[in-house]
Amino acid sequence: MTNLVIDIGNTYTKIAVFKLNELLAVMQFETVDPDTLDNFLNNYQIDRAIVSSVKKHVEPWQTGLEAKMPVTYFNALINSCIQNHYLTPETLGTDRLAAVIGASHTYPALNSLVITGGTAITYDYVDAAGNYFGGSISPGLNMRYKALNYYTAGLPLISTDAAFNATYGDSTETAIRSGVQNGIKYELLGFIESYQANNPQLNIVLSGGDSIFFDTLLKNSIFAPYIKIEPYLVLKGLNAAIQKHND
Repeated sequence: MTNLVIDIGNTYTKIAVFKLNELLAVMQFETVDPDTLDNFLNNYQIDRAIVSSVKKHVEPWQTGLEAKMPVTYFNALINSCIQNHYLTPETLGTDRLAAVIGASHTYPALNSLVITGGTAITYDYVDAAGNYFGGSISPGLNMRYKALNYYTAGLPLISTDAAFNATYGDSTETAIRSGVQNGIKYELLGFIESYQANNPQLNIVLSGGDSIFFDTLLKNSIFAPYIKIEPYLVLKGLNAAIQKHND
């Protein structure tokens, strides 16, 4: 079976094609329209599609897609390869759930901490038996920079500098950078240490747009050998979900 996998996020829409578990193609768009989708799919014979969205409304192109193939809308109630113990599954972000499914499917025999860096930073744990109980959500990298500028009268809006590695800043700009980037580094280390206390061989999976930057922050830590980067983890999770859902 060839699956069309669509992940509609806060900023971008990612569209991928899988042949069973093989990723054939992936593209990222700020906006999608019927022509854009048709151009992407021209070279593929798609059997079915799965759509995950963080947005409440349905895009017009989604209606057109339903006329061309069976479409499954991903949610917390879909039969998948994990046991979801979240107390309020109806409020669970589909991107978080898909990432956990992706980790469980890709690393089925491991206890995994999934860290996704995007608009928000999320931490979600799934054990080797596929049990998921929940996680944590905190402001993302760019959100922190924007918040310091927006909620103060005098702090400038600056951007991330991956080369910055000082313990402290000696100017307002570098002090902000130290607070934001070192703050995230210590947050990452704290969460990982907390989970690893009960799981010495914890599998750490980084995903999302800031995954490479997070890996840089952690490269000299004792956790570095356990870290894996999976930029397409959510897409892999959605593909695993549609396969399990249609078994």
